[in-house]
Amino acid sequence: MLRSLHIRDFVIVSQANIEFDNGFTVFSGETGAGKSILIDALSLALGARGDAKVIRENCPKADISAQFECTAAVTSWLSEHEFDADDDLLLRRVIDSQGRSRAFINGAPATLTQLRDIGELLVDIHGQHAHQSLLKTAKQYELLDSQGGHSHLARQVHRAWSEWQDAQRRHQLAAEQADILANEREQLEWKLGEFQNLDLQEGEWETVSDEHQRLAHSQTLIDGTSTTLQLLDADENSAQLALNTAAHEIQAILRHDTHLQQIFDTIESARIACAEAISDLNSYVSNMELDPDRLAIAEARMAEIFSLSRKYKCQPEELLQAQGELERRLAELNEASDLQQLEELVASAKNNYDTLARQLTQARTATSKALSLQVTDAMQALSMQGGQFRVAITPAKASAHGNENIEFLVSGHAGVSPAPLSRVASGGELARISLALAVIASQAARVPTLIFDEVDTGIGGAVAEVVGTLLRKLGDRHQVLCVTHLPQVAAQGQHHFQVSKNSRKSGTTSNIETLSADGRVEEISRMLGGIEITETTRRHAKEMLQH
Repeated sequence: MLRSLHIRDFVIVSQANIEFDNGFTVFSGETGAGKSILIDALSLALGARGDAKVIRENCPKADISAQFECTAAVTSWLSEHEFDADDDLLLRRVIDSQGRSRAFINGAPATLTQLRDIGELLVDIHGQHAHQSLLKTAKQYELLDSQGGHSHLARQVHRAWSEWQDAQRRHQLAAEQADILANEREQLEWKLGEFQNLDLQEGEWETVSDEHQRLAHSQTLIDGTSTTLQLLDADENSAQLALNTAAHEIQAILRHDTHLQQIFDTIESARIACAEAISDLNSYVSNMELDPDRLAIAEARMAEIFSLSRKYKCQPEELLQAQGELERRLAELNEASDLQQLEELVASAKNNYDTLARQLTQARTATSKALSLQVTDAMQALSMQGGQFRVAITPAKASAHGNENIEFLVSGHAGVSPAPLSRVASGGELARISLALAVIASQAARVPTLIFDEVDTGIGGAVAEVVGTLLRKLGDRHQVLCVTHLPQVAAQGQHHFQVSKNSRKSGTTSNIETLSADGRVEEISRMLGGIEITETTRRHAKEMLQH
């Protein structure tokens, strides 16, 4: 459940620290005081979209933190995603003046997707416009699948539909472009034939280039190494003789001064290195020879490689990469032009879709019957006696939604046949039906915290009292937070916060405070009587609270 919410520099809230408790909590206040801002702030902490417009005027950033008690599901999620798991969970969201957003889970950086994922395990928010979205077909599909616990199956059907349609498009494209693909495939095979005839090996260009360089300059190499050999070991002026003599001279006087040992070691190292160089040069000169035939072969091979690289506009060392790209494209064409294989893929994708869609139809049919009865019963308690709610499921052409159309039907009075919501439900009736659906869905929900943001719009009187009773009963199983403008609902709250707005020269701010027993009497009196509060209004407010 939600334990606390910290808000700083968000819209018109300068700073607020709100502690929450179990049961049914209500928020009330004048219109425009910022009641729904609290819900918006919590939504941001749960991963909702936000930009720089949410930052309070003349402030560098908005900072929102929400602390929750951890459930078993939340602890499992944290462990799976390698976040620290404790008794409490802290979600934090920061948005700066550039619109950049940062998110944290228990102090560790997180993505908005991760906030949304864990938020689905914590809170279910029913917005003040839920009754309007109820008229949309997509919302009706979503609500029915959510209530039945088969949303995952609905998503599988959607994916299976996409895979089926993609397989059909590929098959159709291959059939329509068979000639074009055949021509491209023929050209690719001819090009690959040139590469295969060349039979270029990995690293061959570098090898043949080095060999050509050596063969082309054989005489220069022979002359240079021979001259070097003469300087090192040819006559009485050679380097080797000089080093031998120097080493002998130093060694003869070492006994007089041991400090000369390091110098002797250096000369000795040079003498050994010189001897090794002479040996290597003798070996090199003896193996080096002019080979015009081999040079001609190397030049011819280089010409073949360079000619193909110039034709395909790449460097010689990039030829094997170009060959690989041609081979990959040819493999793609062969796969794309295999009509039989594509037909098999289409059939397989269709069978998968059909199987999942049948399962979804069965699940929706069972859920629709139960939901219809539950909402119909709730309508009687919400002063729609004799009214009826029905989820109509009719066969339809296959689509991403499955093999059926779903439509919510309602009749507000006894003896009237149910008709689509959009045609028969008034604003007040629609609000009551939406609330009934929200309460029924919430009874089966696994999330610990439920939030209702002015879902009681369009109702009043005795119906409002019933709504308040419903929400309070719901608070026995969940933590329920409700933003309301109805005194009948506010009086049912076990905890009551008042939201007020203060205007000063420095700007407008919103304040949130916990109401005492006397404070609740004054607030409910305001909600009942408007600007002027009389003793009669206060007595009425006290009676509502006592009841």
